[in-house]
Amino acid sequence: MSNQDNSTPLAGQRVLVTRPAHQSAEFMAVLRALGAEPIAFPTIEIVPIEDTGPLDEAIRRITAGTSQLLASPPPRLSASPPQPYYDWLVLTSTNGVAAFWDRLAVAGRDARALAGVKIAAIGPATTAALRERSIIPDLVPEIYTAEGILAAFDEWGSVAGQRFLLARADIARRALTKGLVDRGAQVDEIASYRTVPVSGGDPPPAADIVTFTSSSTVQGYVNCLGGLPPAEVLSHSRVVCIGPITAATAQELGVPVSAVAEEYTIPGLLAALKKMMEA
Repeated sequence: MSNQDNSTPLAGQRVLVTRPAHQSAEFMAVLRALGAEPIAFPTIEIVPIEDTGPLDEAIRRITAGTSQLLASPPPRLSASPPQPYYDWLVLTSTNGVAAFWDRLAVAGRDARALAGVKIAAIGPATTAALRERSIIPDLVPEIYTAEGILAAFDEWGSVAGQRFLLARADIARRALTKGLVDRGAQVDEIASYRTVPVSGGDPPPAADIVTFTSSSTVQGYVNCLGGLPPAEVLSHSRVVCIGPITAATAQELGVPVSAVAEEYTIPGLLAALKKMMEA
């Protein structure tokens, strides 16, 4: 399908946006600029973890060395600072960054408490969220998946014997934890926020294009169908997924996939939309 106006390749297209409401505004604004009619239909929401004890304890371990330095007289120049409990903090989403920093603030700490801890971030959005908090990640993989970050650690060097803190969603895939443990690392995987289906039960509105930005948005969408087959509901729609993990979940749930972003980001998703319309 070709478009006469290349500046608005999505002209006249109703595009369903299923990502959480607090993360959809910028995406929808770009869709409008491309000529689309975006429809907000969040299928999941991000909520605080109910039991913050494990994350608070992990933060206490991270900040223990900092607390000791603040409470003690200035060390002699030859003295070595306390070593942090964790070698690596791994953050895999902007939601994970926000949740971690919320609990860090509750502990009365800021970015300085992470001195000596190396930080890995999956993707440019997570990296940007860290930079907003005065943190430049030590490692960002080229491929924004668990497998991609494992490959990046392999290039970095052996992680055997190192301690990792993974602060992430309660329903996150186990591939990253398993991969690190298989490489000899000690891993504390701690839920820092919850991903829950949006309640209400309203069926999704009709759309020309349906976008999914995570496996959980796909599951949330299917939950809203009231048992109807996804292929039937989407027979007149095209589905675009942010990456192969999301696409695989869609296919497992019977959701037909028309296109998958080559870069697993919102800009990559937009590029896939434009490419699909130009085909």
